[in-house]
Amino acid sequence: MTRLSLTLSRGIARVTGAALGPYQSAVIRIGFAGTWLLFLLREFPHRQELYGPAGPWSWSLAKELTADNRAFTALMWTDGQLWFECFYVLAVLASVALLLGWRTRTASVLFMVGVLSLQNRSVFVGDGGDNVLHLMSIYLVFTRCGQVWSLDARRAERAEAARARGERLPADRLGPALWAVLGLALVLVTVTGRFDNGWLIPALLWTVLAGLGLWWAVGRWATARDPKILLDVVANILHNGALAVIMAEACLIYATAGWYKIQGSRWQDGTAVYYPLHLDYFSPWPGLADLMSSSGTIMMIAAYGTVMVQVAFPFTLFNRRVKNVLLVAMMLEHAVIAVVLGLPFFSLAMITADAVFLPTSFLRRLGALVARARARIAGRGERAVPAPRSSPEPEPEPGQEPGQEQPEGAEQDAPGAVGAA
Repeated sequence: MTRLSLTLSRGIARVTGAALGPYQSAVIRIGFAGTWLLFLLREFPHRQELYGPAGPWSWSLAKELTADNRAFTALMWTDGQLWFECFYVLAVLASVALLLGWRTRTASVLFMVGVLSLQNRSVFVGDGGDNVLHLMSIYLVFTRCGQVWSLDARRAERAEAARARGERLPADRLGPALWAVLGLALVLVTVTGRFDNGWLIPALLWTVLAGLGLWWAVGRWATARDPKILLDVVANILHNGALAVIMAEACLIYATAGWYKIQGSRWQDGTAVYYPLHLDYFSPWPGLADLMSSSGTIMMIAAYGTVMVQVAFPFTLFNRRVKNVLLVAMMLEHAVIAVVLGLPFFSLAMITADAVFLPTSFLRRLGALVARARARIAGRGERAVPAPRSSPEPEPEPGQEPGQEQPEGAEQDAPGAVGAA
């Protein structure tokens, strides 16, 4: 009984004491935000046909459908063209902010609103990748996905360094300003009765707004540490729970897909992969598709291998080495699907969902390689700048010998604003 109690206490301390998987959560933040951003930019010339008020799926038809299925979409608040154009641009900006990790908590909420609104506006133009992105955009709201590889993390590091030097940080003004503007917008939408298709998303938005306000108020005025510790524990529990749900969702997707494939006769005889390669909609490279489908052995291996990998993957989580092998196989499979079948956004969404299982050591090495490459590129850029031919030597400060440098820290840029928003 003592051993069981010790194990439980360690587990509770681990779940409440820190936000687990910081690199994995950063990868899925970057992956899903980047996937949605690329999709919005790719379909920008066709945005009217896909989501516009005068598109084939008209605003009135969409209004009738959302009233029946209770789906949330801000595009149903008005059928004005200006509102649609502004909302599309806001969805793009929210994706950029989440990709860069700028004000991640606020950006994740705006990202979710953009994804749900556009996808629920025209539900007949999506695929499996859109369904994954739809769910993950909700889960990301509960994660602390800006701990690493984000502008928020860099701002926090600079603030910590400034505190270590004994500098006084200026009060954060941008965070409260964002909170006030979005809060006012939420009040107006609620008062005017725009939330008429359900209570889930409005309740989530109000909860997030209240949480952000409480977080800022405690950080600004609370003198005791207990309220801050309590809020941090709650945030850690939500993050870890959401990360577990994302992992379970990925396993469920592969398990259900694999077991449904087993029941199909085309998958049983090994010919299921052959037919999509000869559909015009899924054949951006007909020559490549013909080359692959010309071999019955390749088709059979692709069909049977897909089923075996999808069915087996959830069980391989108990063995790290086997899991990593199958993870690479699934990512390569989705990369092939992106090229051969012309489904890049579906493949990017699935690869991002797979990335939640990547080892932390691999992600840290990958981040170090990217940092070194960025530093090398920056160094080359600095060397490429020609030095001035002649520059007058500055006059020495009073009490300073000619040629003597000023002490370090004499000139510092003002530290950036720090705060939770």
